[in-house]
Amino acid sequence: MALKPVVKPKIVKKKLNRFKRHQSDRYLRVHPSWRKPRGIDNRVRRRFKGQIRMVNIGYGSNKKTRHMLPDGFKKFLVHNVKELEILMMSNRRYCAEIARTVSSRKRKTIVDRAAQLAIKVTNPNAKLRSEENE
Repeated sequence: MALKPVVKPKIVKKKLNRFKRHQSDRYLRVHPSWRKPRGIDNRVRRRFKGQIRMVNIGYGSNKKTRHMLPDGFKKFLVHNVKELEILMMSNRRYCAEIARTVSSRKRKTIVDRAAQLAIKVTNPNAKLRSEENE
């Protein structure tokens, strides 16, 4: 039986696509990650009609569903078994995600301990090879 979260509220995203930087579609040297336009004559900063939307606080997510995964859990990054045991009491609110720097040998022990503590792991099969390949 899969572990279910305590509550699974409906997650509402106010804006689904990412905010793109002004003129990033025009020049390759201007990367698409958002930067606030600061020019004195900038159309986006002055909020002219038909321009791209600027980032503001109104687009923020609901505080209860912020950083929540679609299955209702929130992620907690784990590097070792000791950090995993922090989640023992809150295993229905948080799920563990094993850090990318953890070796495959330590990953096996973390996944086994998570199964004992009934903690959901988002990436249990990462870096684990099957017996046939070796």
